[in-house]
Amino acid sequence: MSDPIEPATTSSSAKDPALLIHPRREPFEHGLLPIPKLIFTDPTQTLIPLKQKLIEKSPSHRVDSAAISEALQISIDQAKLVLDTLASVLHSESDPLVKAKPDGIDEAGADVNDLVLFLYIQSYKKLLPRTHKDSAAVADVWPSTSAFDGYLSALSPLQLVRSNSRRFMPSQADEEAHQLSYLKKHLANLVSLLAESVEGEGEESLVLTMEKFEHLGFLLHFGDKGSEGNQFSQHAPFFANSDPDMPAVPVPAAQVHDWVLENMVSSLEHISERISPKENGPPSSSDQDVPMADACTSSNKGSSCVRGPSFIEGISKSSLVKRTSDLKGSSVKVLNCHDSVIYILAPLRYATVYGCSDATIVLGAVGKAVRIEHCERVHVITAANRICIANCRECMFFLGVNQRPLIVGDNHKLQVAPYNTFYSQLEEHMKEVGVDATINRWDEPLPLGVVDPHDSLSHPAGVSEAQAESAAHLDADQFTNFLIPNWYGGESQGSTKDNPFPLPDAYMVSQHRNNNLGEVKQLLKEAPLEENRKRELSTALHLLETSVSSIAYKENDFVHHNAVEQERCRKKLAVLSFNPIMLIVPLAAADQP
Repeated sequence: MSDPIEPATTSSSAKDPALLIHPRREPFEHGLLPIPKLIFTDPTQTLIPLKQKLIEKSPSHRVDSAAISEALQISIDQAKLVLDTLASVLHSESDPLVKAKPDGIDEAGADVNDLVLFLYIQSYKKLLPRTHKDSAAVADVWPSTSAFDGYLSALSPLQLVRSNSRRFMPSQADEEAHQLSYLKKHLANLVSLLAESVEGEGEESLVLTMEKFEHLGFLLHFGDKGSEGNQFSQHAPFFANSDPDMPAVPVPAAQVHDWVLENMVSSLEHISERISPKENGPPSSSDQDVPMADACTSSNKGSSCVRGPSFIEGISKSSLVKRTSDLKGSSVKVLNCHDSVIYILAPLRYATVYGCSDATIVLGAVGKAVRIEHCERVHVITAANRICIANCRECMFFLGVNQRPLIVGDNHKLQVAPYNTFYSQLEEHMKEVGVDATINRWDEPLPLGVVDPHDSLSHPAGVSEAQAESAAHLDADQFTNFLIPNWYGGESQGSTKDNPFPLPDAYMVSQHRNNNLGEVKQLLKEAPLEENRKRELSTALHLLETSVSSIAYKENDFVHHNAVEQERCRKKLAVLSFNPIMLIVPLAAADQP
């Protein structure tokens, strides 16, 4: 059953969009690993005997990293990464792997059925962005400093995004259609991985129990609310309303295949109807940036929808704050933002930052996964379970992370440092999404391949084996607190008064030494100034602080800058030596009657 089988089944009538089947985005967006040994030429022929081997060794049908390492012939670190990544994209919140603490993931182990589905989709190829109509206009955006640039020019981050328009990149509908088409093509194989044969009946009598059928919920879901609603089996006529006290009768695998396939065809027709109008005519200004044409509205300042993530897009030369009440859903995508400061002070499940430059982005608490991709000179501050950094340059990451930061792709001059901020509700948000402040592995980056085997590009022999450039540790002398203005701290007062992540000694010393701006902020708070004057001065101090680490980074890397840039940085540093306290006293006096 290694070749996909597709009966000629078509949808006979239009369905309620709320009942259409959709691919789960999380495994495709956060679950693909650039480990060559996880990508099989014939996944079914490899994974069926692999599954049998793992089951024989584990009667509980759950496997730890040691078993995965031995079965797949990968390192123990890579096997642990497989478990950690699977935990971050699983659909069932009640699964022991999802419920496990960061240091208990290996003990919980993975269900073999989920594992083989996870390994199968490692063969998925991402949808490529459309070619830019004016390639010359973006050809000089990405400097050719990498030894691999001659091979990987198509991966140059901002060549794809600097136009500040997503018209030339896959829309959410395009990506959904691509993912669903992949699952449709491989549906027969996926069903066969979960099926059991009736004893003595041979291959023609493969069946699925309701329990095994539920595992398809790892890749598919029904309705606009994603996979947070009913169990997957409750949508199937052959399992719906089954008596919980009586085991449901197994269903022939062929019947399951035909029913799921029919639903996939209906959904693809629905998606095609949404995409066709835009492809048949020139895109209007209103639909160039629409992330999900059927489910939400959009503007260049941010958008959100019930089923998909909230979008923050096209912010330039400004600041933006998003709190819990501003977001619909628990995932956020920050796209194509430049020269800005963006605060997302909310509990999240997933967060993606894509195609941004010269920006500072604060992500509150992210319980599942963060992905930073195709960014330049961006500072990211986040408390998260795990983070993946791909194809970025000259970026700095201030991290409170429970798992090792994953570094993949063509990266250059990355730096990591411990978490350096807080807001009043931070600890509440961390508790809500399951981020543990006692565990911070910011200083253990794990570099993998420089080439992403999941893109649709061809790469020369040998390049695919190269390892990604890792991230350096920020010099402790350059470490400072990042202060979030009071009015950005949250909708209500919380209990967090300081950075919840303990700092290494060297960074703690540097923090105390460089804490002048924090003292100024407290003095400003107590000064007898009008509120609007306080806000103006606090904003100025905040922008000053935001630039400190960036300037220090450039000063530390002068060999890569010309004389003009060096002089500009020195002048900014000279400005920073001025004591802002001198401003407060005369301003306060002027405000007195």
